Amino acid sequence: MIILGLNAFHGDSSACIVVDGKLTAAVEEERFRRIKHWAGFPEESIRYCLNEAGVGINEVDYIAVNRDPKANFTKKALFAFSKKPSLKLVADRLKNASRIRDIKSILCETFGIEKQRIKAEVHNVEHHIAHLASSFFVSPFKKAAAVSIDGFGDFVGAMWGMGEDNSLKVRDRIFFPHSLGLFYLAFTQYLGFLKYGDEYKVMGLAAYGEPEFIGDMKEVVKLANGHAGLNNGKLFELNLDYFIHHSEGVTMTWNDGEPKMEPVFSEKLVRLLGPDRKKGEEINEKHRNIAASLQKMYEEAFFHILNHVYKETNCPNLALSGGCAMNSLANGKIFQYTPFKEVFIQPAAGDAGGAVGAAFYIWNHVLGGPRSFVLEKPYLGPGFSDREIAEELGERGRELKAENCHIEEIDDVVELCRRTAEYIAGGRVAGWFQGRMEWGPRALGNRSIVCDPRRRDMKDILNLKIKRRESFRPFAPSIHLEAVGEYFETDYPDPFMLKVYRIKPEKREVIPAVTHVDGTGRLQTVRQEDSPLYWRLIEEFRKITGIPVLLNTSFN
Repeated sequence: MIILGLNAFHGDSSACIVVDGKLTAAVEEERFRRIKHWAGFPEESIRYCLNEAGVGINEVDYIAVNRDPKANFTKKALFAFSKKPSLKLVADRLKNASRIRDIKSILCETFGIEKQRIKAEVHNVEHHIAHLASSFFVSPFKKAAAVSIDGFGDFVGAMWGMGEDNSLKVRDRIFFPHSLGLFYLAFTQYLGFLKYGDEYKVMGLAAYGEPEFIGDMKEVVKLANGHAGLNNGKLFELNLDYFIHHSEGVTMTWNDGEPKMEPVFSEKLVRLLGPDRKKGEEINEKHRNIAASLQKMYEEAFFHILNHVYKETNCPNLALSGGCAMNSLANGKIFQYTPFKEVFIQPAAGDAGGAVGAAFYIWNHVLGGPRSFVLEKPYLGPGFSDREIAEELGERGRELKAENCHIEEIDDVVELCRRTAEYIAGGRVAGWFQGRMEWGPRALGNRSIVCDPRRRDMKDILNLKIKRRESFRPFAPSIHLEAVGEYFETDYPDPFMLKVYRIKPEKREVIPAVTHVDGTGRLQTVRQEDSPLYWRLIEEFRKITGIPVLLNTSFN
C-alpha cells in the first residue's frame, strides 16, 4: 500500500510517502526551491519521494491532502452570513480551495500523464486532524491526548482529541476567528518581524525583556475562569477589536514562492501599545518587554489548554502538533506546569508535517492499518552518494581553488571525527554534511554548522560574520543523550530540538556560546543508534575537551 501525503498551496509546502505503514521519505519544497517556507504545489518534493520509494505516480494507491474545503462548512456559512466578510477575502479562500480540490489534475499536468492512469483516490483530511495524526500515529504511545494549536486551517485554530491504537477521535475544536497562533503572529508583525514564520525571532527576543505589558495582553486574550467556558463555550477567545482578520480579511500569498501575509492587527492595538516597530528600527527596551509579555501570555493560554485536556482525558501521554508546537520555550515547561509525564512532538510540527499526518490518518484511521512505525530519526530527505559529491566538487574545482580550499578524503570514520573535533576545539567553524537531509526546520547533525560551545565570542562570530542575522538570537547545543542530566535541569530526551530547558547554573560558564541570556538552551539530544557519525563527532570533542556538547546551527 503506497500513500502520498501532501501539504500543498500553503506555507511550508511538502510531500511524504508511506509504504505499508512505514514513512519512507518526507521533505519540504523549500529545500529544492531555496526559498524559505516556499508555498505552492510541492512538485520537486513529490518527485523525490516517489524516486526514494522506487515507484511512479501511477503506482500510488492513495493521495492524502492536509486540507478539506468541505470541513466545517456550516460554521463557515454562518460566519459569512453574520459577519459579511469582504468579497476579496471570500474570493481568495474560494480560489485556494479550488486548487486543493483539483490535485489529481495538477498531478497529471505535472507528470504528463492522462488522468485515468492515476489510480489513486484523493482523500482530503481536515487540517487540524492531519496535525493530530502527524504526531500521534508516529509517536511511541499506544494511547495519548492529542493537541494541535496553530494559526488557522479549515476554519479551526486549535483542536484536541484522543488517539488510541490506530484510531483518532476529535473531542473539541476552537473555531475561527479565535487562534493563539494568530495572536502570536499579530504581535510578531507589530514588533517589526514581517516575514512569514518570524515568530521564532520573537521567542529569542523575549528572554531579554520583562513581562511589563502582561496586563495589556490579558485585554487581547481572554481565558476562561478555571475550566468554565467563555461566551463561545471555549477555553479562550481573542478580543477581536485588536485584529482585522475576521472583518477586513488579510491578503495571503501562496503562489509558488515565498508566502506572505499582510498585518493582522488593528489600529486599536497601536492605540493600546503605541506605534508598531518599523522595518530597520532599532529594538529598544519596550520592544523586548512586549516580546516577553507576549510569550508569557501565550504560555498561560497554552498551559490552560493542556491542563484542561489532561483533566478531561486523565492520560499522561501528550502528542503535540501545529505551528505553535514549534514554541520551544513553552514546550520545555510542559512538565513543570502540567501533569503530563510523556511528550512527543514530531520534527515538522507545523504545516509541513500535515503531509505526514494526512498520510498516516488514511493508513491508520481510515484503512485500519496497524501501527508499525515510530518517528525516532528525522533523516528522511535527500542524500547524496560519494560519486555525486565528487562530481560536484570537480565541477566547482576552480572556485574552490580560488578560495584556497583543500580537499582530502578520509575513509576512517574515527579519524574523520577526531580531526574535525580538533579543528573545532581549536576555534574553527565546521560545516557538517552527511547522509539524508533532516525532516523539519531544524539542523540536526546532517546539515549543520558546528563549533565550540566553550567560546563566549562564538555567538557573535556566527551571528555577525556567518549567519548575518540579529545579535539577540541564540544557538543550540547538541549533547549526548546520556549527558543531559549533567548539564540541564530537565533530564528528558529531545532529539528534534523542540524544547528549551534551563542549563544548570554551574554549567552555564562551561558552555556560554549555547547558553541564552536567561540561562536556557534549546537542546538536541543525540543518541548513538540514531546518528552514529554525529554522536562520534561529539564523542571525539568530549575526549579532547571533557565536554559532550557542540554548538549546532543550520546553514541557512
